[in-house]
Amino acid sequence: MGIQNYKTTNIPQMNLHEYQGKELLKSYGVAIQEGMVADTVDEAVEAYKKLNEETGTEVAVVKAQIHAGGRGKGGGVKLVKNEAELRETADSILGMMLKTPQTPGGLEGSGKLVRKILVAEDAYRPDFDACKEYYISILMDRERKSNVIIHSTEGGMDIETVAEETPHLVHKEYIDPELGLLPFQSRKVAFNLGLSGKAFKEMVKFITKLYNAFTGSDASLFEINPCLQTADDRIVAVDCKVTLDDNALFRHKDLAEMRDVHEEDPTEVEAKSYGLNYVKLDGNVGCMVNGAGLAMATMDIIKLSGGEPANFLDVGGTADAARVEQAFRIILKDPNVKAILINIFGGIVRCDRVAQGVVDAYKNMGNIEVPIIVRLQGTNADIAKTIIDESGLAVHSAILLQDAADLVKEVVG
Repeated sequence: MGIQNYKTTNIPQMNLHEYQGKELLKSYGVAIQEGMVADTVDEAVEAYKKLNEETGTEVAVVKAQIHAGGRGKGGGVKLVKNEAELRETADSILGMMLKTPQTPGGLEGSGKLVRKILVAEDAYRPDFDACKEYYISILMDRERKSNVIIHSTEGGMDIETVAEETPHLVHKEYIDPELGLLPFQSRKVAFNLGLSGKAFKEMVKFITKLYNAFTGSDASLFEINPCLQTADDRIVAVDCKVTLDDNALFRHKDLAEMRDVHEEDPTEVEAKSYGLNYVKLDGNVGCMVNGAGLAMATMDIIKLSGGEPANFLDVGGTADAARVEQAFRIILKDPNVKAILINIFGGIVRCDRVAQGVVDAYKNMGNIEVPIIVRLQGTNADIAKTIIDESGLAVHSAILLQDAADLVKEVVG
């Protein structure tokens, strides 16, 4: 997902499949590797025949459509030279559990089920050796508060490896948010990639249209790898990874409809259906908070106390019994959770109502085996602590954040 330091973790986002990302790019005039999506072998054959008619060649590429990179390493991208190969390849890829370095557990994990494939043209024809691959991505640099175009001549490779071993080959062009992308910056990208003549002009157009697509779709990441210079000096997006800002999808109903819940964590999907903002992590202490900033601070205090946050869960401004109960159930789906820290700041929400909600939810769910620490601060915090302490339930209460941290350290060990 681009260079490690620029990852936008814990920010609500929606990933697109390659074929969906290419549709988006094409709508903005970006040149792409043409192809058609299929979810059955027969549909793949029909797509292959149409592609054959349009391109005049029987060579095509079959690509598994999952939300993970490195598909070729797991056997999810294959070249076919005739209809028989196409049928055999489509049959082998559709329905397979594809394992890549980016699927859950990596190459040793369970992988992801392939439900769709993209039958695409061979963009490298007619002269493979005359083609050149580049890396291009656009994302936000939060430290500089501006978008950045990261580009390199080392296309087709893991950009993290390139950045670590040959950092001088990775270039960054920062875009002023008020001015937007200026013409000289598109030319600078093409110059940094060593292009000239027709290829230079084509890259300038490509970058300009790509940036328009990025801002126009409220994306948080575009990654084109490889971006191909063809034998006749056209610039084409052969692969693309697109991540959209979840918070901006209300402005893009058409893009929101592209969400594929099969590719998302089932627990996160369930949480979203209840209006909960949940992100699963790898730790042992579950978090339940109201507010993203408080969630980040809570995760920090858990780490400082010797634990590791197991999730990011924001219940929002309505922490009533029903909402708290759903949040409990979501957190407890993770078998790694050894304790739950509830950290609520009562501004508009009264702490005593939250406390009663915790008690009611606890009783409704029956026996909860993991320790629960409740820290309520703000309006009626003292009353809330009394409600928790007198509930007779195995719940630890705290008012100060440090007290909560000490309790986390005690119960987690």
